[in-house]
Amino acid sequence: MEEVVKIINDIKAGNIKPIYFLMGEEPYYIDRITEYLEDNLLTEDEKGFNQMVLYGRDTTIDDIVANAKRYPMMAERQVVIVKEAQELSRTIDQLEKYAENPQPTTVLVFAYKYKTLDKRKKVTKTIEKHGLVYESKKMYDNKVGEWIKRVLQGRGYGIEPKAMAMLVEFLGNDLSRIANELTKLEIILPKGSTITPHHIEENIGFSKDFNVFEFRKAIGEKNQFKAYQIANYFAQNQKDNPIVMTNGLVFSFFSALLQYHGLKDKSAPNVAKILKVSPYFVNDYIAAAHNYPMKKVSAIVGKLRDVDVKSKGVGANALPQGDLLKEMLVSIFN
Repeated sequence: MEEVVKIINDIKAGNIKPIYFLMGEEPYYIDRITEYLEDNLLTEDEKGFNQMVLYGRDTTIDDIVANAKRYPMMAERQVVIVKEAQELSRTIDQLEKYAENPQPTTVLVFAYKYKTLDKRKKVTKTIEKHGLVYESKKMYDNKVGEWIKRVLQGRGYGIEPKAMAMLVEFLGNDLSRIANELTKLEIILPKGSTITPHHIEENIGFSKDFNVFEFRKAIGEKNQFKAYQIANYFAQNQKDNPIVMTNGLVFSFFSALLQYHGLKDKSAPNVAKILKVSPYFVNDYIAAAHNYPMKKVSAIVGKLRDVDVKSKGVGANALPQGDLLKEMLVSIFN
């Protein structure tokens, strides 16, 4: 995030590069930097003749370079933006020659999502020398909560720990999706509000009592009544609670629990760091470790793999979701 702020501040200060190559697994910051360049380098009057948006699937490196070599019309610079540039991965090396001597009056932007250039390659080194290469890495799950907190603080909002944990649990580390949900809440809630689990439930559509977060917690505590109650709710609301996602999150929980059993240092900060989970969830693993010894956890992980295969229709004759959930719980509790 700090690197993104620096890039934006440099642009604001007039330190504008002739090439911006924005790449990596996390599209959120690639989109934010691209949008800033698209919105702020030219005035609205200048954009008509001097700003062009191309798409990787519909263009070639030769076309991009030809456009980049044009001179601006009645403006200091022109902007050429290549979205979905990862579609050009097979021919991206052809950019090297242009990158050696980029047009000084052109700002050429590549939004190269979900992939990266090999940093050892000459094309990458050449772009870095004359422009800017930014890699947007996926954020670890245990860092997402703090990211949410920082974003909301910057916008004048607070958030309760459980509400923050619910967002991370249900949305994972998809920053774009999280940002969209936060925007919804900001539209509804006045500035200065603190976001609660109730706000999450009412406005994002998660039930605070019948969700994967509570399901996983009930399993960890061996609260069979609550686990079966939530499983029945999931079976009746399959669209919002697909078995593949439910099984995947339970599988992740027990895989991490297996790792927990092998830790020498079981202090809360170390558990959160090693398992890459929010500190809010550490107690769930501590409680579950008392209920499920390592040998049992290994057996559960194997059974959950079987459930995953069946949930995808392999060798199960399309078992109903409710039956698969019951099969999952029987294998865990017995």
